[in-house]
Amino acid sequence: MKRRSLVLAIIVALLLTAVAGFAQPKKLKEIGRYTFVRIKGTVPTQEVMKRLVDLYAGDIKYGFDLAGDGELYLPFMEQLKTSTFEEKSLPIGDRLMWMLFRSRGKVKLVTDVEWAGQKPLDVFSFYVIKDWKKYEFVMPKPCGNISLRKIEEVPPPEAVCSLVVSPVKVNIKDKVTIDMGGTRNAKAMSVDVFGPDGAKIATHKLTPEAAKITMTLDKPGDYRFQGGAVNLIDKPSVNPCEAKVHVNFPPVCKLTISCQPCLNYVGRPVVFDASGSSDQDGEVVRANFEITDQAGNQVDKFSDSDKPFTWEKVFLKPGTYAVTCVVTDDFGAVSEPQRIVFEVTQKRSFIVVEGGPLFAKGSHGPYFDVRAGFFYKIIPDRLSILLSGGGALALKGDPWKSFVLADALLNVHSGPAFVGAGLGFSTKARADQKGAVELVGEVGADVFNHFNSMGSLFFEARGSLGEGRSFSKNHKFLLGFRLLF
Repeated sequence: MKRRSLVLAIIVALLLTAVAGFAQPKKLKEIGRYTFVRIKGTVPTQEVMKRLVDLYAGDIKYGFDLAGDGELYLPFMEQLKTSTFEEKSLPIGDRLMWMLFRSRGKVKLVTDVEWAGQKPLDVFSFYVIKDWKKYEFVMPKPCGNISLRKIEEVPPPEAVCSLVVSPVKVNIKDKVTIDMGGTRNAKAMSVDVFGPDGAKIATHKLTPEAAKITMTLDKPGDYRFQGGAVNLIDKPSVNPCEAKVHVNFPPVCKLTISCQPCLNYVGRPVVFDASGSSDQDGEVVRANFEITDQAGNQVDKFSDSDKPFTWEKVFLKPGTYAVTCVVTDDFGAVSEPQRIVFEVTQKRSFIVVEGGPLFAKGSHGPYFDVRAGFFYKIIPDRLSILLSGGGALALKGDPWKSFVLADALLNVHSGPAFVGAGLGFSTKARADQKGAVELVGEVGADVFNHFNSMGSLFFEARGSLGEGRSFSKNHKFLLGFRLLF
């Protein structure tokens, strides 16, 4: 039993001694005996070392795989071409994580190496960066053995946010471009959009590969864009990253009309006025008017780019119309349309003044006739009634006398021409006559028609009614001018 315990104790002691031996670094007291590459001369230059690495690329890959750092091979070969070697002297006792060397023509690896020479070891030193780690490699000058000295953590660079929003002023529903393409060292970016009231209305996620996006803004006012970025370890950027966009306020149209309803306005100007229109952040530069009839057909339109933005329109026909106006500001925004429905009526009642030479019983009784009265369009431009009365001044003495006369006529119109007929009355034109009811007929034509005033030339014939009153002895002719207003 005692013998077994003694054997077990000896085995444990041997294992501890072996482990302790393995834990100790390998002492390297000289260099240049087992060279990884063949070097002519004693101290090669940096350029020579880089060329030698290219020549031994296969061996280097084998050595990196042997060391368990195969993923460092490509970064090592690529970064070595542009690296600048730093000349260092490693102090006695400095340790290397591993070293590649060659023995009997084969690539070998030794790990946990301590320099134990008589003096510091002169080396070329350079760095390889991969996955945010900094690897220091050294090559002893006498032999060119590749050695990994140490590994340091290298934090990724901080993200630097860049935000450009354009254009800086737009109209409602115009596209706005958000561009974070200038952001550096970022894994991801984001933009928060805040409306005119300060509330967040949207968040956009972007990447370096897709760093641009467009959006539209549907309310006027000032919008704020707050950008941010995170680097490869999700550390947020800290530099200011903001932009602003102003969405133009559209103008407000204010439309008035000079009459409503527009009674007796056929032929008279109606004024549409948009001078009271306004713009909160600019000025109104144009007003567009359109008139439609009751069926919605366009009657006329007008665009005014000169203040005060008014339009004077004469209507030649009565009816119900609608005028619509929109105004445009100096940034191209258009107002909501303003619409007014109105009625334009034609003047139908007129005061009449008429006169001219009158002849009674042929040319034997010359007179000058003056009358006044009332004219009414029963059917405009088709049928009218005329009531008038006045006096005829005798231009010749006895037996002719000045007399009074009156008419009630119904007129039919066709364009400027008209024909009228009706009854009249006149007092006696001679001392031997009596007053009488007369048949009256007219033909004439309008010489001007301004809708609210008209002038006509007419010829009138009158003949007495009643027993014993022949037309040959009781007739009158009048050539006159009639003014309606």
